[in-house]
Amino acid sequence: MSKDFDLYERELWAGRAPAYERGFAHVTRHMIDPLLDAAGVADGTRLLDVGTGPGFVSLEAARRGAEVAAMDAEPGMAETARRNVPGLDVRVAVLPEVPFEDGTFDAVAGNFVINHVGDPEAALARLRRVLREGGRLAMTCWVMPGSGALAIVREAIEAAGVPWPEDIPQTPFLEYGEPAAFQRLVAAAGFTEVAVEEVTWEHVVDPEEWWETGALARVGTNGVIVGRQDAPTVARVKAAYDEIIAGYAAGGGKVALPAHALLASGVR
Repeated sequence: MSKDFDLYERELWAGRAPAYERGFAHVTRHMIDPLLDAAGVADGTRLLDVGTGPGFVSLEAARRGAEVAAMDAEPGMAETARRNVPGLDVRVAVLPEVPFEDGTFDAVAGNFVINHVGDPEAALARLRRVLREGGRLAMTCWVMPGSGALAIVREAIEAAGVPWPEDIPQTPFLEYGEPAAFQRLVAAAGFTEVAVEEVTWEHVVDPEEWWETGALARVGTNGVIVGRQDAPTVARVKAAYDEIIAGYAAGGGKVALPAHALLASGVR
């Protein structure tokens, strides 16, 4: 199962860096400062940014004066991060592979990456390895199953009667997407002083932009499913989407979509 999921993830994200940077990355940026605070990132901190994506976590950490290295499983994401953070040491590697020496870092931070790996237990253990004694881990994930901003397109797909494709695996992280389970997972990897905080915010966006970046750009599984449909089916999904998202109207033609995440931290 974990191998199948990892293979699916590689196919899912191949070539999607520009679309992700343009759209969904703006939701996840909300958690960057809380993530870096939980990891204790300050001037001089040696930080590993795991699953860097467009490099936004690395960029903010560098602004704090941290010495940053990064990794991502998708070459296009790594290239985007290098563009956004000139001089960034970013490696292409698929968790649980972590291509750094033991005890290299004071802190490890991962913004919405642990829910994209086939074996989260092994990934956390390998990340612990590259931390020094007393180093801090901070990881975010979505509350599972997804709701609000994460689920609008999925709800529309279901409302239109489109079934979940048999060849698309569910994330193994589904069982850990609530505070107690996430805390147990991090503690089981050997971390101490483990804490998990639930964070909720609103993502204000144009509804047509959210449809474009969340459904038509083939970012994430929802986008893959919509992209497989014929034109009449896509139209049915869009009609359902319009009806659902109207309930989040925020004025000025925008919608305010709730986002629900977990922030876990621990000490090596």
